[in-house]
Amino acid sequence: MFADEIRLFDLPAGDADAVPVIFAFPNTYEIGITSLGYQVVWRLLASCPGVEVARLFTDIHETLPARPELFGFSFSWELDYDNVLALLEKQRIPVWAAEREEEHPLVFGGGPVFTANPEPFALFFDFFLLGDGEELIAEVIAAYQQVRTASRRQKLLRLAQIPGVYVPAFYEGDYREGEARIEPVVEGIPATLERRTFRGGQLSHSAVVTERCAWPGIFMVEVARSCPEMCRFCLASYLTLPFRSANVETGLLPAIEKGLQVTNRLGLLGASVTQHPQFAQIIDYLARPEHADVRLSVSSVRTNTLSPQFCRTLAARGSQSVTIAIESGSERLRRIVNKKLSNDEIFSAAATASAAGLQGLKLYGMCGVPGEIQSDLDATAELLVRLKKQNPRLRLSFGCSTFVPKAHTPFQRYGVDPKAEKKLQSLQKALRPQGIDFRPESYNWSVIQALLSRGDRRVAQVLERTRHYGSTLGSFRRAFKDFKGQLPPLDYYVHAQWPDGATLPWQHLRTGLSESLLDRHLDQARSEMPVLTGGAAS
Repeated sequence: MFADEIRLFDLPAGDADAVPVIFAFPNTYEIGITSLGYQVVWRLLASCPGVEVARLFTDIHETLPARPELFGFSFSWELDYDNVLALLEKQRIPVWAAEREEEHPLVFGGGPVFTANPEPFALFFDFFLLGDGEELIAEVIAAYQQVRTASRRQKLLRLAQIPGVYVPAFYEGDYREGEARIEPVVEGIPATLERRTFRGGQLSHSAVVTERCAWPGIFMVEVARSCPEMCRFCLASYLTLPFRSANVETGLLPAIEKGLQVTNRLGLLGASVTQHPQFAQIIDYLARPEHADVRLSVSSVRTNTLSPQFCRTLAARGSQSVTIAIESGSERLRRIVNKKLSNDEIFSAAATASAAGLQGLKLYGMCGVPGEIQSDLDATAELLVRLKKQNPRLRLSFGCSTFVPKAHTPFQRYGVDPKAEKKLQSLQKALRPQGIDFRPESYNWSVIQALLSRGDRRVAQVLERTRHYGSTLGSFRRAFKDFKGQLPPLDYYVHAQWPDGATLPWQHLRTGLSESLLDRHLDQARSEMPVLTGGAAS
């Protein structure tokens, strides 16, 4: 598979005394190499002078060093955690950080899951990289090279001085009275840690192009980072603010031109691609005759930015559908989550897509949102049925997930609605007979995601035990029974609404947004809620 890659960056000259690094993705090559975040961090590591990097996936790997000094993971999906532990064991590295000795590599991790709340995984890692890696990777490597011959503890003490580096062993948790206080226990270690934010004009793009990935032959380019809309459940917005867009002239278009030299398949990525201030210019560029053979894919776009020109260009460049997130058919519920979108705009977007020649419209929504009542679910079904009747030639699909609380968002203290599974079933009964492709996300997986999203360090023992039982919700319940009396029950992490003002497991990690701002956004949401109970009104 590696031989099929077209590499798009130059490697520095080899160094006989280079630091040996393993950089892993805890899933298969096809999935991992499709992750733009993994590709970018691999390129950053490989481009550092005096570093030799070998890639590792669950199915294949490059030639691995016999004595790696650093062992990193790019981690973007909570449920891959068991593969992290399995990969460590295959390299004969203890899964518990406290059991590693001087001859073992320092194990580190980065990615949105760890930046939001690394605590459930903290006992498995020596350090975490919080936030954007563009500047942080080079600083970590330079610092490590300064203390390369020092003791394990001295290396970690040096790395802990870098803004954005979190060394869990230098902190302890206090879990009394239903709170989770994480405090430093080593002198000179900061009490709070800020994530790193990259503000350069050129955002990320593919480091390699390959046919052996989930999107064969695609060149990915990041158009914008974060999202200015701040939907109150959305980790991608609150965790990564401020909204940043790539410089079109010096960053984005040169990157696209570079990619199109090796492939005709282009993917524009970002949480809010169409809100780039010069997005029309980008589309004009791609609509030129010399790009007639380009096959264009775009990540989910904001509904009210779906212009006729954009849709026509998508259709002309090989896309058969476009994806929008509507969250709900209820305008009241959209006000609760701060989704600035009207039903009229949704109908307009569908008509625009159909008129431009697109064949499908993919919509995403959510159930179990705090404050949701039955009439909101009814409104969702009614809107989708009307969309289908008004646009009969469009293939409509509706992907619906269960609300999962995320750290650093206004809804972080809410739990998963225990009635969400029945709500998904009711939507299925209403939509599938109408010819709408309904695609619900597994409720059980949502429960597990919530555990990993809101967990503290005590959850680590459950994670290590569960992987031996099998990755099912029943396995997690079994593991919690094993540790009954040693940590709170599963429902505490998943379904409970935590008190306002209670200290949270991730409160020592800062994203740049104050707690008072999150509280203000929560108050605005609650002003629209008819009932305020456990996880969601019903």
